[in-house]
Amino acid sequence: MDVTPTPETTPIEGAAPASAPVPLPEPKLGALARLAPEPMKVVLNWGRRYSLWVFNFGLACCAIEFIAASMARHDFIRLGVIPFAPGPRQADLMIVSGTVTDKMAPAVKRLYEQMPEPKYVISFGACSNCGGPYWDSYSVTKGVDQIIPVDVYVPGCPPRPEALLQGILKLQEKIARENLGARYGAGGGASVTQLTSPRVDPPVPGGTPPTPGGSA
Repeated sequence: MDVTPTPETTPIEGAAPASAPVPLPEPKLGALARLAPEPMKVVLNWGRRYSLWVFNFGLACCAIEFIAASMARHDFIRLGVIPFAPGPRQADLMIVSGTVTDKMAPAVKRLYEQMPEPKYVISFGACSNCGGPYWDSYSVTKGVDQIIPVDVYVPGCPPRPEALLQGILKLQEKIARENLGARYGAGGGASVTQLTSPRVDPPVPGGTPPTPGGSA
C-alpha cells in the first residue's frame, strides 16, 4: 500500500489565496529608544552622538573648507565624526556644502532618502543655507531646506573650518537631548511614503512619456 503523504489541497479557512501578495508591516523607527528606560536612552543618544559617519555632498568652494576641517590641524575625528562614508546607506550625517542648483536638487533628495534613520543634515555655507550670492539666479535652489530637512545651519561664505566644528558640536548637543519618538511622530514610526520618492517608470518605446508615481 502506498503511504506517501500527499500535499494538503483543502484551503484553510480565512487564509489568503496563494497568489495574493503578503502586505509588509510599516517600519517603526526608534522603537527601542521609545520603549527603553531613561538611562538607556541616554546611552543610546551618547552612542549616536559620537559615531557620526559623514556623507559629504560637496558642491562648490565650501567643500574645500570641509576637507580642511577633516585634516590634521582641525581633525574633527576627535569629536566622533568619521568623514567620507562609503555611501549614503552607511552615513548618519549629510553635510551639504556649496551651491544647490535646481538640476542637482533631485539627486540631493534621493541620496538623503537612501540614508538610514535616524539621519541628520548640516547646511554648510551661505549658498546651501539660502542661495548665497546666487540667490536670484534662475537655476539656484534657495536653500537646501527647500528639499530636505536641515538640523544645523553654518553661515559664512565660505565658513572657516572652526565654524563647521561649532556646527557639529551644536548637532551633538541636539542629539544628546533627542527623543526619537517625538522626532518621528506618535508611535516613533515613519510610513514608507514619507521615506521614499514617487516611482518613475522607464520610457516605453513608441509610447507615452513616463509619469511620476507609476503608469497612468
